Amino acid sequence: MQSIKDIIQESIAAKNELFSQADMLEKISNVISEALMRGNKILIFGNGGSAADSQHIAAELVGRYKLERKGLPAIALTTDSSILTAVSNDYDYNRVFSRQVEALASPSDILLGISTSGNSQNVLNAFARGKEIGTVNISLTGRDGGKLKAMSDYNINCPAKETARIQECHMTAYHIICELVEREALK
Repeated sequence: MQSIKDIIQESIAAKNELFSQADMLEKISNVISEALMRGNKILIFGNGGSAADSQHIAAELVGRYKLERKGLPAIALTTDSSILTAVSNDYDYNRVFSRQVEALASPSDILLGISTSGNSQNVLNAFARGKEIGTVNISLTGRDGGKLKAMSDYNINCPAKETARIQECHMTAYHIICELVEREALK
């Protein structure tokens, strides 16, 4: 029983860290909303659980989160198995997202990179390529934020050490972002 309570307390502590970043969540939501209103798109990516989160975010924006509205242009770069395997095989797995950013991103598009360590090389490479193109780089990170935090225009960092707690914090953050972006889309 105590271990269950400890896990819940860790999750609460992670959410308290997120609570202290409410102003950044609002800024990120505004930046994404403004980009989408200008006709830009959002490209989302990460590895493992963060890949699943990328797909979840894209589904909330293309489909709907809570409200009926037009679909918003969001693409998870984690879903096309032919691209993922071809780029990994022909080049290197570290180029799997940067190659897609090169092909799909335009200036002022949003890149949303998710990395619990903040040091996923393929996410870092995508942000570097995005900077060359002129994208706005937003990240969700964990622990100390790693290298990705420094490469980001905007960052939400969950300083928890456990990956599961970081992912729980990320889910809360992106649900808030989706809700705020959706509200703006209806104005």
